[in-house]
Amino acid sequence: MCSFYVILFVSLFGHLETNLPELVNEFHQLNSEKTEEIFIQKYENFEDPSILAYVYALKMKQASYTLNPYTKLKIFNNSKKALNKLITENTTNIHLRYIRLMLQEKTPKILGFNNFITSDKAFLLKKMKIKDETDYLDKYIYKNTSL
Repeated sequence: MCSFYVILFVSLFGHLETNLPELVNEFHQLNSEKTEEIFIQKYENFEDPSILAYVYALKMKQASYTLNPYTKLKIFNNSKKALNKLITENTTNIHLRYIRLMLQEKTPKILGFNNFITSDKAFLLKKMKIKDETDYLDKYIYKNTSL
């Protein structure tokens, strides 16, 4: 019942700020379909593109829990399209590029989601050389991508 109120609160006040370093850590600690679903419900109504990147990544992963191949592909493609749209609208967002690179490298090549690997790597390498408020993300980028 408590989780219902948390989800309701987040749904009503999803535009509020959240602590991105904590969210990134939370994302990387998820270890089951259930915890992933809770994360999605908790953050899917936020408007911050950085937060939505992690939501779309998990929605893509949710496709792997579905048995129907058509449904799997539909879930994957819808989430991929939403993520790419966010990146088109927010080209300098390091979270978006990190999530996309991570997904491209972990997605089977047959799905054709590998068009931006080179450009995302170049972007991330350039951004990681700059000292800024996103330096906490560097360790995740190194750990979860080929950089």
